[in-house]
Amino acid sequence: MKEHNKVMNPLLAPFNTPFNTVPFSKIKEAHYLPAIKEAIKIAKEEIEEIKSNSEAPSFENTIEALESAGGLLNKVSDIFFNINSAETNDEIQKLAQEISPLLSAYSNDIQLDEQLFARVKAVYDQKDGLTLTVERATLLDKAYKGFVRNGALLEDGDKERLREIDKELAGLSLKFGEHVLAETNAYTLVLDNEEDLKGLPESAVEAAAQTAQEKGHDGKWVITLDHPSYGPFLTYADNRKLREKMFLAFSRRAFGKDKNDNRDIVLKMVALRKERANLLGYKTHADFVLERRMAESPDKVFDFLNNLLNQAQPVAREELQELTDYARQNRGPDPLQRWDFAYYAEKLKKEKFSIEDELLKPYFKLENVVDGVFQVSNKLYGLNFRERNDIDKYHPDVVTYEVTDENGEHVAIFYADFFPRAGKRNGAWMTAFQGQFKKPEKAQRPHASIVCNFTKPTPSKPSLLTFNEVTTLFHEFGHALHGMLANGHYESLSGTHVYWDFVELPSQILENWCYEKECLDLFARHYETGEKIPEEYVQRIKDSANFNEGLATIRQLSFALLDMAWHTTEPETIKDVADFERETLDATNLFPKVDGINMSCAFGHIFQGGYSSGYYSYKWAEVLDADAFEFFKEKGIFNREVADLFKKHILSAGGSEHPMILYKRFRGKEPSPQALLRRAGILKDKVA
Repeated sequence: MKEHNKVMNPLLAPFNTPFNTVPFSKIKEAHYLPAIKEAIKIAKEEIEEIKSNSEAPSFENTIEALESAGGLLNKVSDIFFNINSAETNDEIQKLAQEISPLLSAYSNDIQLDEQLFARVKAVYDQKDGLTLTVERATLLDKAYKGFVRNGALLEDGDKERLREIDKELAGLSLKFGEHVLAETNAYTLVLDNEEDLKGLPESAVEAAAQTAQEKGHDGKWVITLDHPSYGPFLTYADNRKLREKMFLAFSRRAFGKDKNDNRDIVLKMVALRKERANLLGYKTHADFVLERRMAESPDKVFDFLNNLLNQAQPVAREELQELTDYARQNRGPDPLQRWDFAYYAEKLKKEKFSIEDELLKPYFKLENVVDGVFQVSNKLYGLNFRERNDIDKYHPDVVTYEVTDENGEHVAIFYADFFPRAGKRNGAWMTAFQGQFKKPEKAQRPHASIVCNFTKPTPSKPSLLTFNEVTTLFHEFGHALHGMLANGHYESLSGTHVYWDFVELPSQILENWCYEKECLDLFARHYETGEKIPEEYVQRIKDSANFNEGLATIRQLSFALLDMAWHTTEPETIKDVADFERETLDATNLFPKVDGINMSCAFGHIFQGGYSSGYYSYKWAEVLDADAFEFFKEKGIFNREVADLFKKHILSAGGSEHPMILYKRFRGKEPSPQALLRRAGILKDKVA
């Protein structure tokens, strides 16, 4: 019966598909839980083989064997949680609440297994006498410290408490995300008066009508909290009261004293993370996290953030004053409220630079932008992308490609999922359905995916991207390149498996190409006439690149400082989520206070994703990417010599060595923060 079930469950049977891709159409909700349970059982058997090996512990029979153990479980759980993010439903969310504790328990069973740790420690203790490659030495160090950082040295009672904490945190994180998604999906602004649409571009009006039709409001218009709907409304709608209404709805998600309220979850998660860190001998959760980051400590992160804050604040205040003066001159409100910012910023930007999203969007048809990023990766790294219709998809919107190199050799599979829907969480991200590794008996190439929420095509127009969406696509594709060009021996050190404050370098650097005429000329053509984007428009994009950059920097720093505050403050001193957030953000809040709103309760990066004590990494990586792109600019943005260095030492190297060593091999020196300040226009000095 067991073998029969194994064959009947497509997650457990051999896939027998092109490139071993996931057979999504064969997988039903009912398959996930049995597959997870069976995969855990198999993984435990693999671990038992390592423990019961009668030979003395060695790198091969312990560290490499441990790296390979649980391969099926990793595959099944990756598929499940990717679907939970991109195409979820009530049944999948319910399954996630069952599956997460099982995985937490399994992970703890491994990390707290004394016999297994004894073998790992035996190899680690003799590391100085072993002849290991750098990559092998990194794997050994990561394996040993992974056990220690997960409680291997704790007493039995503390180990049991650690298990309880991890199980509870896994469940709370899932609930947090479900609440935010439910709140996002539940709110709609139904408009039946055409006057309320005044100021909105035609494309936004048409999209609102299409959404209304999809939601059963024929003849009306519907605005939602999904970014392709919410963003244009806040930016263009003349009706200030409706802008305020939408802003408040967005800013009150999961902060409403109802079943989706995340306040208690936030306080509980923060307390549990602190308790976990203390159990393991760390002062705070931030101390625990940052030990395995380039930044190393909370003090260094705060110094880094506050230094940027001090440089950006005067610039941001000047920008806000300019915007306030502009609004006043145009009979706008004084002071400006937060729901006024995007509206007047867009108008001032248009006036100063003769540029706006609606002017540029016709040149950024989604399919052309995708082709553009493919051409960029071909010029830099010799990659070719061919759409494949024989690869299964989890939703009809998904497009699948085979990626090959200049010799026609298979490199990766690439999935692209671009449009919002009820089962997909907001935002944009890169993920993978299969990682990369090299073994003597088998080499596995990656299956990477990017997931975005761009404006859908309408009956009269294709999907036309804002310039910000163009940079978002390039950003996520940069992550995908990091995954697709992985070339390590061990999956846990391959591709994007790097220090968290290094992982944004490949994504953020690729955004720089969007501002270069040499790049835009490859793909930016009018969707109706085929006309190449005018040179003057490209110049306007460059000229306006730093518009309100001080305010944008302050905004990012506020998120990072809030994250650090949650994870360095004694939880018992925090009595109220809203009060704590307000006090923390006081130094970065340049707008009038708004009651009844809260960011923490919808801050998925740190309470649902993996960015707790790590949101600063966006700015940290900006320093790296600004410095790295200066190298490209010196030699030429499509210079293959520089691209080869970046590919070899950054994209293909993964986490095989400490990131600063890899960066210096690429650049020849440590990164300079001045490069970021120069690019942002915050530092006027042009001298390196």
